[in-house]
Formats: sequence, C-alpha cells, structure tokens
Amino acid sequence: MNKKSAVRLFLIFLAVTSILHVVEYYTSVTIHPLVLTGSRWIAWLFIIIYSVFRQSLTTWILVSMIIGVEIGLNFPVFAPNLQVLSKIFLSLVKTIIAPILFATLVVGIAGHSNLKQVGRMGWKSIVYFEVVTTIALVIGIFAINITKAGEGILLPEGFNQELPAVKAQTWQDVILHVFPENIVKSIYHGDVLPIVVFSVIFGIAMALLSEQKKKPLLDFSESLAETMFKFTNIIMYFAPFGVGAAIAVTVGHLGIDILTSLLKLLLTLYAALVIFILGVLVPVALIIKVPIKKFFQAISEPVSIAFATTSSESALPKAMENMEKLGVPRKIVSFVLPTGYTFNLDGTTLYLSLASVFVAQAAGIPLTLGEQFLMGLTLMLTSKGVAGVPRASLVILLATAASFGLPLWPIMAILGIDELMDMARTSVNVTGNCLATVVIAKWEGEYKEPEGEINFD
Repeated sequence: MNKKSAVRLFLIFLAVTSILHVVEYYTSVTIHPLVLTGSRWIAWLFIIIYSVFRQSLTTWILVSMIIGVEIGLNFPVFAPNLQVLSKIFLSLVKTIIAPILFATLVVGIAGHSNLKQVGRMGWKSIVYFEVVTTIALVIGIFAINITKAGEGILLPEGFNQELPAVKAQTWQDVILHVFPENIVKSIYHGDVLPIVVFSVIFGIAMALLSEQKKKPLLDFSESLAETMFKFTNIIMYFAPFGVGAAIAVTVGHLGIDILTSLLKLLLTLYAALVIFILGVLVPVALIIKVPIKKFFQAISEPVSIAFATTSSESALPKAMENMEKLGVPRKIVSFVLPTGYTFNLDGTTLYLSLASVFVAQAAGIPLTLGEQFLMGLTLMLTSKGVAGVPRASLVILLATAASFGLPLWPIMAILGIDELMDMARTSVNVTGNCLATVVIAKWEGEYKEPEGEINFD
C-alpha cells in the first residue's frame, strides 16, 4: 500500500466514523458501542499506517496523542498506569536543560558576541516580552468580562480535589529567586532563570580572560553544546511514547462530567488564546517578515510536546535546535528562549488574568476594571519562572486569590479542568517564545533565512 492509498482509506474511514458518531449523539438512532469503538480504532489504524510511511517524528507524536486519547476514553482505569512513561520522558528532558543552557550561553557570550551585544539583547528582549505579555493580560480580562463564565458556576456534586499548599510570594521573593544561591540546587530543582543568570555571568567572566586561558573552557563548552543537541535527538525518539502516555492519563483522569459544567470557561480561554495568536503573534510575524510556513514547521514538534506534557520546559531543547535551523543564530536562541521562559509567558499571563476574574465572578464579588488590572499585573509579576513546572500557575493563582481576599472554592472547580487549560496556555508560551527569538534576531540584524526545505525532525 502506497502513501496516497493509505491517506485515501484513512479519509474514508474517518468520514464513516464521524457520521456514525453524529448519528448516535444527535439522533434517536442507537448504534452498538462496539461499532462506534471499532470504527474509531480502524481509523486510528490507518493513521498509524500513514505515520509509518511518513517517517516523521512530528507525525509520530501527533499520532501518539490520538492513540492516547482513545486509550484514555476506553480504558480510564488502565490509563493512569501509563504515567510512568510520561514521567520517564520528562525526566530525560530535564537532564538536558542545565547543560544545554550553560553550554550555549557561554559559547554565545564568550565565543561569538561582545558584551555590548549581550546588554542590547537583554533590554530588547525585556521590552518586547513586557509589551506582548501586557497585551495578553488585557485580552484575558476583556474575554472573561464578555463571556462572564464564572457567573452561576457550581461545583459538581461529589467533586473533591485537594488544593496544593501555597506560600505567598512577596516581590522580594520574586527578585531573590532570579539569583542562584547554589547552582547545583538550581539545576536539581530545574529553575531555568537562575541557571541563565549563572551562565551569563560565567560567560562574561570567560570573555574577560586572555585567549590562552579562555580557549580550553570554550572548546569544552562547544563540545558540550553539540553533544547535548545529539542527546536531544536521541531522547526525542522516546517522545511519542511519553506524549501519548501523558494524553492518555489526562483523558482517563478527567472524564466528561467536570468538563461539561466548566465548558464555558474552557471555551473562553481557548477563544482568547486564538485571538491572541491571530491578533498579536501573527501580525508581529508578518510585520517582521517571518517565513510563516517554515516557522510553523519549526514549532510544530516543540508545541506538540508542550501541549501533551503541559510543561514548556519539555519543549525547550527541541525548540532551541529548530529555531537555530530556522536561521536564528545560536547565541540569540540560547539567550532569548530561556529568558522568555521567565519573562514571556503569554499563555500563562492570559490564563491567570482570566482565571482570577472568573474566581471573583463565581464568588459574586464585583471588581472594578482597575482592580482587575491590578490583580492581573500582580499575577503577571508573580508568575515569572513557572514555565518548567506543570500546573504551577494554579499555585500562583491560589496565592494571589488569598492576597486579594477571594475565596478558594472556585479554584477547586478550575482544578478539575486545569490540565486541559494548561495544555493550551503552555503551547502558546512556547509559540510566543520561539517567535521572540526571530524578533530579536531581526532586531539585531542577524537573522538569515535558510534556503530550500528544512528537515526539523
């Protein structure tokens, strides 16, 4: 069977499967559950056949997500057992973060760029990050005020979730978190920003050394960087298993009851994120003349990984590699992308502003637009550095709600669908940060668009 035949058969079975499900759910006609399940599995079989012909890691990841959804729906009791696969994948990815950040930043600062350029990239990045995240904040607040998704919300009967322990953060705590007291401790906890700060200072110190003393460390850092990119390529072959398992666990855990009761909130978030992408990120890409098709090819795999694992950190190594292939110099990628994981959380900022107003609406507490923006700005500041931790934004939301005297029970309702919301906001975080690397590269006049087709697998 060739590729065209596989695609044709898949489309036929997909159409038949869709018709059967529409008939079952929207008419009085009853179709045997085995027929519905069997038709879906046949459609998925053809997807698998197509992916074998495709020989693409991105395709394999997308197919594994589909299979994961099916496993979660049909085997909800078994699905949680697959969590070990997703944890293995995340653990493997976390081993890459510190060495790849350290090596690429040191080489970029000490080997290829001058210290003035580092300062220039720093202020340009911060300005761009804060402008974009502020727009995301505004979109989130206006979206929830339009839909009023929190009004009339009730917890489903029997719903019980434990809220995570929360320690309120002051602005001093946020600033202190930026600077590593112990680099080994930062590596252990996966704190991206302290690793970046240490690596930047280390790179500056190396740049001030004589050529004779600098060369051995520079050669080591270059070799380490190349080794970690090869390491990333090896680990990515396990990505379909880790991603599929993560989706299966999520779908098996959620069910549909809590989703139904909070569908309005979920749709509000997804609609707001789409508006942000189409109204902010796409215009920025068009203004600076980003090669749109190649850009989306470059981010498809990192975004898929982030979507399934709900962790931006898991997509970082592949995102760095692909943005370099897209024509962004390594010294800019290695500086802007990890920095963006702290200061440019577009999806998280939009979600937090939306969710905080949702909590007030659900509790029947009226807030002026000024109070909403103040709460949103507080959330934006306290959310810095949460990109590597799945659902850490929920902890930030709890702390802010307590600071503003809002009740916690509406957050328990959000907790029920937080995984689905985390998938969307994390994907937007990764997309926004990847675009930021191209913006800064263009701003610095160092972007070189590659000619011809690029293999991002």
